Amino acid sequence: MINGNEKKVLAVSKSSTHTFSKYDCDQITLLQGLGVKGDAHMGEKVKHRSRVAKDPTQPNLRQVHLIHSELFEELAQQGFRVKSGDMGENITTQGIDLLGLPTHTILCIGATAQVKITGLRNPCKQLDAFQDGLMKAVLDKDEAGNLIRKSGVMGVVLAGGEVKPGDKITIELPAKPYEKLERV
Repeated sequence: MINGNEKKVLAVSKSSTHTFSKYDCDQITLLQGLGVKGDAHMGEKVKHRSRVAKDPTQPNLRQVHLIHSELFEELAQQGFRVKSGDMGENITTQGIDLLGLPTHTILCIGATAQVKITGLRNPCKQLDAFQDGLMKAVLDKDEAGNLIRKSGVMGVVLAGGEVKPGDKITIELPAKPYEKLERV
């Protein structure tokens, strides 16, 4: 039984088309080096339309999008109604400070899946089309005035496997010195 303090998968989502939101599923399959089976962003080369337009040969560092469910709670306090998959994520986590992890952290999910964090998701104006003011709500500034992006992290699949709600997640930190997450 998973208690409230453990790190786990809260929900999984995918979409076979380039929709902003993804659809909750009973499970998703992660494919090594590709991403989420049946998702529009699956592939070795970049699949996000804006990045394809710039250079379709660049590697896909955004195979899997993860968001911490705690963000939804924060947004609810500001009057937004956001649930798993709404912001385009494939995996909604619980109990993990995703934004505080260093680049190259490996998340071991369920029995076999492994996702290596490549960087931060850069929020876009589609958030405001989904709910007015949402983009501003997922951006913040630190004490030094640096921009904080709160709309999740991106990763690549190191090892494939089935991922479903309730799966435990363990964290493998990279060797020090840690690299701060940057947008990808």
